[in-house]
Amino acid sequence: MSQRADYKVHGLDCSEEVAILQREVGRRDGVLDLSFDVVNGRMSAEFDPDIITSEVIVSAINATGMKAVPWAQRNAVTQENFWTRHGWLIMTALSGGLLATGFITHWGIHGSLVDALTGGHEPSHAYPLTSILLYVASVVTGAWFVTPKAIQAVRRLQPDMNLLMVVAVIGAMAIGEWFEAATVAFLFAVSLLLEHWSVERARNAIGALLDLSPATARYICPHDGDIMEKPVAEVPVGATVLVRPGEKIPLDGVVTKGDSTVNQAAITGESMPVPKSPDDEVFAGTVNEDGAMEFRSTKTADDTTLARIIHMVQDAQSRRAPAQQWVDQFARWYTPVMMLLAVILAVLPPLLGLGAWSLWGYRGLVILVIACPCALVISTPVSIVSALTSAARHGVLVKGGVYMEAAGRLRVLAMDKTGTLTHGQPEVQEIVPLNGHTPEELLKRAAALEAHSEHPLARAVLRKAQVHTVQVIPAQSYRAIRGKGGEGEIDGRLFWIGSHRMMHDRGQESQDAHDRAVALEDAGHTVVAVGNDQHVCGLISIADRVRDDAPEAVRLLRSAGIRKVVMLTGDNSGTAKAVAAATNVDEYRAELLPEDKVKVVEALVAEHGHVAMVGDGINDAPALAAASIGIAMGGMGTDATIETSDIALMSDDLLKVSWLIRHSRRTLRNIKTNITFALGLKFLFIVLAIVGLASLWMAIAADTGATLLVVFNGLRLLRG
Repeated sequence: MSQRADYKVHGLDCSEEVAILQREVGRRDGVLDLSFDVVNGRMSAEFDPDIITSEVIVSAINATGMKAVPWAQRNAVTQENFWTRHGWLIMTALSGGLLATGFITHWGIHGSLVDALTGGHEPSHAYPLTSILLYVASVVTGAWFVTPKAIQAVRRLQPDMNLLMVVAVIGAMAIGEWFEAATVAFLFAVSLLLEHWSVERARNAIGALLDLSPATARYICPHDGDIMEKPVAEVPVGATVLVRPGEKIPLDGVVTKGDSTVNQAAITGESMPVPKSPDDEVFAGTVNEDGAMEFRSTKTADDTTLARIIHMVQDAQSRRAPAQQWVDQFARWYTPVMMLLAVILAVLPPLLGLGAWSLWGYRGLVILVIACPCALVISTPVSIVSALTSAARHGVLVKGGVYMEAAGRLRVLAMDKTGTLTHGQPEVQEIVPLNGHTPEELLKRAAALEAHSEHPLARAVLRKAQVHTVQVIPAQSYRAIRGKGGEGEIDGRLFWIGSHRMMHDRGQESQDAHDRAVALEDAGHTVVAVGNDQHVCGLISIADRVRDDAPEAVRLLRSAGIRKVVMLTGDNSGTAKAVAAATNVDEYRAELLPEDKVKVVEALVAEHGHVAMVGDGINDAPALAAASIGIAMGGMGTDATIETSDIALMSDDLLKVSWLIRHSRRTLRNIKTNITFALGLKFLFIVLAIVGLASLWMAIAADTGATLLVVFNGLRLLRG
């Protein structure tokens, strides 16, 4: 029976460390599977406890130069270990300070700034011993964390960027380039510090989600009625929790007392506060605005919607984007190829008599420095993490970089009708009085008869009566007529309510009533007729109302580059046609069973390649799975929605679909820009190094600058 354990791995900051752990830990006997969350520095291992233990896995991680502790112990270790948190910054600052001191000392002794910059090549301008010692100290502190990793790379016979830098620094010192050796060591330390900082920045952005939920909650003790304040983790399900105006809601629950408005922007991305009254749901991390409320908690602290969002965003890193996978594969052969190129450049020209060994050896070292893949390796994960976090802030939960990229390639969208383009709940659309009756009278009679029924159409009539403050007195002697409707007495007189067919069967369907009913049915409405023993009193049309933002959402999808929007529904053709006309979709397919929707989606994928299915995430689960991407509407509080979809919109906001597509394309442009810039700069400096126009410090400065630029370019996506 296998076990799974999580570890906090200090030093796990980019895909290079992931590759090392895959080789050194993943290939051990008994280790069945490894997954990684670079943003949080977490490694998950599935292993056979009869073959390997968790302690051995920790030792294997530590042997790589990284440090691991069980995930449950991460907070205590991080809080106590000052060096783990600040050691890299301290050593980098020391390296920079020693480098500056050595440079100023050299400048002061020789009195020449140019000589201090270019090195003491003339006998009269040799490096002062004091400067050499300061430069060596700068190298030691700058390479403090790099050297152990380089040694591990040699032991594994797997050259990496750490080994590249150490070889370049040692080579520079061997040929007497002390200033350049110290500069390379310092700038490389700065580059890695930036990489670490960028991951921390993304980590903190996700961590900010954790701060949305308060640490404590006030609830009423069921035994004595006292108000207690405890950590949210200790509040039991079913407890009555109190929230004052301006406070954050600590847990998911259902309002039992009070009316207020709640700002749900942190969870759903909605710009306007949402009214809340008894029986409405509230969610942890949202803000109660203007009224005191009491609610009954329905979930524990680690099972709230917010907790699931945080968990999904963290786990999204294991589903790496294609661009990130490409960069990882590219870096595996890129480093050894560049080392080979540097060796050839240092050895071959002198052997052919094209120059001195020192000249070409120096150029080979420049190649080693510029070959460092820092900017390339960090370019994609920073962009992906920033994009995922920004999407979560906007109420769009993307379950991995692979789906973030895929959203930008979409060309066709299939959309479910009920609950997606419409509200998913039948509502009264029109009240058509006939034969001298008024709308108020007709609604009152219909509500009196429907008070006995639980049918969705009956509920729609009663909701309409409630909106119009109609006093509903249930009809007497009510009798249901199977498949048609019902009848009962109101004020001592018999009234009936039912379908168009019932009106026809009773022989009371006048030409006017028939024409009105057919017109409403052609518009996609369901017709309910109300009559007495003499005539038809009127008609009530009921339909699932189209969302107000649906036409605008379809328009924005087209402007975002979607070529075709197809509506899928199980409803009849008349209803489908009416909704399609109201929303301006390109095509509609009606009277579909769930398996029919799957076939339609599969056909669209076969024809167009990249197709998304947008649905409610439960009834449409098979179609969501069949599409290139499954996008679920209204995921807030719905476990099944989050689990069955690739992307979940945490509110019922269709406009977020076009926002997601634009955000994804912006992310793709960002990644391509980063990769192109990183590779282009390296190619330029390789050419400059071959012709002798690039120095060591210029190469490392360019590489560090490139790292800095791609990091900040990727972090721009946090702004959404």
